[in-house]
Amino acid sequence: MNEIAQQQNIFFQWLFWQFFEVPKKILQVWKNYLLFNLNYFSVPLLFKTFFSYWRRYRWYYPRGFDLAKYLEVFVSNLISRILGAIMRIFLIAIGIFSEIFIFLCGLIIFFTWLLLPLILVGSFFWSLTLLF
Repeated sequence: MNEIAQQQNIFFQWLFWQFFEVPKKILQVWKNYLLFNLNYFSVPLLFKTFFSYWRRYRWYYPRGFDLAKYLEVFVSNLISRILGAIMRIFLIAIGIFSEIFIFLCGLIIFFTWLLLPLILVGSFFWSLTLLF
């Protein structure tokens, strides 16, 4: 704790902790969760390799001229790329949905922490109205 906070009374220390130290830490943790999720689902990499082969399954063209073989390899490679794009769409969608979920949860946690003293005082007065 810094020197200014040590020289203040306990109420101002609590205010500094409640509204400055912990929200700063919550924002750092929230940022780490968001970055981890992007890294876990590899969303930027999936965008870069969107039309790459699925699992690197690739067929090579034969030597010589055989139209049937060329067509077979072309269609097989095309199917592998389309399958890769479809799988990457699903993985990107799951990554983005989980990113949105983490963002909303972090937003709720952050504002709940900031409003926690008001919630505490409000629930105290509400309980008094229930008793009387």
